[in-house]
Amino acid sequence: MGARRDSLSLGQRAGERVKIDMSETVQDGKLVELTYKVTDKKSGHVLTCVEFPLGYIHGHNEILAPSVHMALEGKSAGDVIEVPIDGNRIFGPRDESLVFTDRIENVPEDYRRIGNSILMENDKGQTRSFIVTRMDDKTLTVDGNNPLCGREVVFRLEIRTVRDATAEEMKAGGAIGAEPNIDPALMRPV
Repeated sequence: MGARRDSLSLGQRAGERVKIDMSETVQDGKLVELTYKVTDKKSGHVLTCVEFPLGYIHGHNEILAPSVHMALEGKSAGDVIEVPIDGNRIFGPRDESLVFTDRIENVPEDYRRIGNSILMENDKGQTRSFIVTRMDDKTLTVDGNNPLCGREVVFRLEIRTVRDATAEEMKAGGAIGAEPNIDPALMRPV
């Protein structure tokens, strides 16, 4: 293998050359910050949306599906990409034995809210997170399947930052002391 180059030159037209700075593209050792939205391919519903940039060190702490990381390779800040994901390939098919319904009086009040995550343990000491998916006056249903299993989804990612990671960031796995850059005019009391 040859030495890794920090830039490439491509011929555009006869006599004209374009230089692409590879030091600012997603590759191993780069700090990458991005936002993303996950949409159900069939229904078009947005399943989750991350608006505060999520940061990681590419090639060191892969935080998303491997196919997403591969699609990010070589992209730059400002690029927007869409990556289709088959939830069955990543998380397996839905397992209906992981869906439980119980009488509401058997469930502590703290857990009685749709979307709540409940960490449960089996008799072997293994833990699994269950999400409250349904509730009525008499029953509450929890589901231990990953919310993406059994679905085809599209990850739409916007790359916000690509830069060399510092030694401290490499060790930590992401940006140090990252805080949101939020316009105070958009803030409201909760």
